[in-house]
Amino acid sequence: MNRTRPLLAILSLLFLAISLVLLWFVILSGITRTSPLRQTYFLRADTSGISGARAVSQWTYFKVCGLNNQDCGPARPALPLGDAWDSYPSGAPAGLTGKYGGHTTSHYFWYMWRFGWVFFLLALFFETLAFFSGFLACLGRIGAVISATIASWALVMLSVAVALMTATFVKMRNHFHRDGRDAHLGRYAFGFSWGAWAALVISTVLFLLAMLQRDKNRYNNRRSTYATDGHDRVVADGPVTTGTSGRRGFFGGWGRRSNSGKSYDGRRVKDDY
Repeated sequence: MNRTRPLLAILSLLFLAISLVLLWFVILSGITRTSPLRQTYFLRADTSGISGARAVSQWTYFKVCGLNNQDCGPARPALPLGDAWDSYPSGAPAGLTGKYGGHTTSHYFWYMWRFGWVFFLLALFFETLAFFSGFLACLGRIGAVISATIASWALVMLSVAVALMTATFVKMRNHFHRDGRDAHLGRYAFGFSWGAWAALVISTVLFLLAMLQRDKNRYNNRRSTYATDGHDRVVADGPVTTGTSGRRGFFGGWGRRSNSGKSYDGRRVKDDY
């Protein structure tokens, strides 16, 4: 068994565990007020003067909260970003409101965050599968193939999730700025999201390297079965008779005639007959 593969698999599991922890920090933001979850939000914006909104709103994965993730609304899956204010709001930035989400959210932000939200869950699902299958990578090449495949799918899902998340909340911040309101991105949520992505990239690469490792015993056995004598011929293990006639190499089973039709001493075989 290759000794490098278990080491690569263990390192892969370590980075995969880091990615999972960071991803859970993002998903659980707003659920409790313990640190660092109370500092984790995607966007904080001044929403004073908007009908039904708090003075300051913070958007987390499941909820819209007030300052420091207090005074949160109900948890909702794939919540409309306009959940921070009333239907048909007055005073809200024009680019954020629309007929979606009970006439609170525009078409663009409704679908962008809805898909981003789902891809975060898909990434979490595939990362969890990759973590548990990663222990198989310590045992053999087949386990490494399975782990690398699942981790690659997780990487695709998380790449889409963080890309949609970034595009959604950066554009949302810009709308608030154009409306003359203060808004800034949450460094914890963005840092955790992109950190989880980076750790998953490293883990996937290490799983792929573990998959490409050869089993040394099998490779050495294969090399001992066949040897090359330097003249484009493959001969079996054992002594090779190099007589001038070349007949033993042809009939005796100890060697095999080369494509060039020459014997070991360089003469053509047919010259001996």
